[in-house]
Amino acid sequence: MAKIEYSIQPEPERTARAMGYEMDISFKHAVEICRALKGKKVPEAKEYLEDVMAMKRAVPFKKYKRDVGHRRGLNGWYAGRYPKKAARAILKVIQNAEGNAEYKGLDPEEMVITHIQAKKGRVIQGIMPRAYGRATPKNNTLTTVELVIEEVR
Repeated sequence: MAKIEYSIQPEPERTARAMGYEMDISFKHAVEICRALKGKKVPEAKEYLEDVMAMKRAVPFKKYKRDVGHRRGLNGWYAGRYPKKAARAILKVIQNAEGNAEYKGLDPEEMVITHIQAKKGRVIQGIMPRAYGRATPKNNTLTTVELVIEEVR
């Protein structure tokens, strides 16, 4: 298994980071959630993801918006969804980064998400049996999410 590096190298004194490695979530959902979370404070981001899981707030789908229905409450946008599974996984990564910040002696309540990114991981090969002895490939792409939170001055 190859070593996965972070895309950026932040200052270690003011930042904390975490990575969710090869999670079984939708890559497209992870990309849209990451776009929605970038620039938010950590408590605000956690509240946002909890609202997404409770289907109170929709995540705006800006890149992968084809055949996505309209949702109420999206300011300046129309297409959105409630990706519960991906929101739950990314919330765990945020909580991990928050714990890392506390361990370093930083205050996670005052930190901002400066970098969050979803990357495609390995593809797990699978097949779906069909009629007459045939088979169709049914592959599963894993997703890696990296997160950097930084103290605001």
